Amino acid sequence: MSAPTPDAPVTLSIVIPMFNEEDVLPLLVERLRPIADGLGTAYEIVAVDDGSSDATPLVLERLRRDWPQLRVLRLRANAGHQAAISAGLDRARGDYVVTLDADLQDPPEVIPEMLRIAREDGVDVVYGVREDRSSDTAFKRGSARVFYRLIRKVSDIDAHVDAGDYRLMSRATVDAVNSLPESGRVLRFVVPALGFPSGTVGYAREERAAGTSKYPLSKMLRLSVDSVTGFSLAPLRFATWLGLLGGLASLCVLAYALIARLLDHALPGWTSTVVIVSAVGAVQLLALGILGEYVGRMYAAMQARPSYFIAHDSLEKGRRPDGAT
Repeated sequence: MSAPTPDAPVTLSIVIPMFNEEDVLPLLVERLRPIADGLGTAYEIVAVDDGSSDATPLVLERLRRDWPQLRVLRLRANAGHQAAISAGLDRARGDYVVTLDADLQDPPEVIPEMLRIAREDGVDVVYGVREDRSSDTAFKRGSARVFYRLIRKVSDIDAHVDAGDYRLMSRATVDAVNSLPESGRVLRFVVPALGFPSGTVGYAREERAAGTSKYPLSKMLRLSVDSVTGFSLAPLRFATWLGLLGGLASLCVLAYALIARLLDHALPGWTSTVVIVSAVGAVQLLALGILGEYVGRMYAAMQARPSYFIAHDSLEKGRRPDGAT
């Protein structure tokens, strides 16, 4: 199959975000290329280099010489996993777009089945659902289930419990996602929130093929906070209820103080005062912290700063790797 040109029609785009994945790239190509070539349709592989500091850019350029359908999209700086996927979706040209991580924990062998379901059932989204997660730690499996059930409880999003960022989307879905103005989007909940017709494909999640995980606990917690504050008003309402309960408790304490005064009973000393003031202060600080998350998101949206900056797109001719024309 010949190399794609900027104006050539593409049926399937496979967007792969990657950060410092030099070790896994040869294994990824070894498994993905036969599958993509076997589809019998025009395709492109959009490898989004998220500002890697290792040899990932060099490995990609070397692989691209032998694989014409491999397209390298390099970001100027590390923008994060979700932003890298967004960059790939913005540049992908296919009628269908698959998002796949480079670590091979989500098997690319599922892609033909995703494409078949999308075409035969006429659905806009096909989610990859991890039916077997034995390769993950017990903590990761348990925390993921709790997290997804929490999101479904506090929002109106019907997100699959064991679905991550491995999915196939129609062009209509991709265009809808790209049209959203919000920054810091969490795509695993943005896509279900659209409510487009969908299907699922089950698979067994595998061990990481090579390299190390790029999602430590700190990033998982940040993703959790972005998800909750981005898709639910429940934390705001929780803060409101805490404020009401704190006010009710203050009234009760005031009533107690007045009755004790009338009955000439001495109130406890400064200890009780400190406890009450500390409790009320804790509630106020918690409420302010939750409100601060939403104010921060509003501030970021008002700034309208791009989530990423493109340094190089191998599909575009006449550009040097640094992005200059």
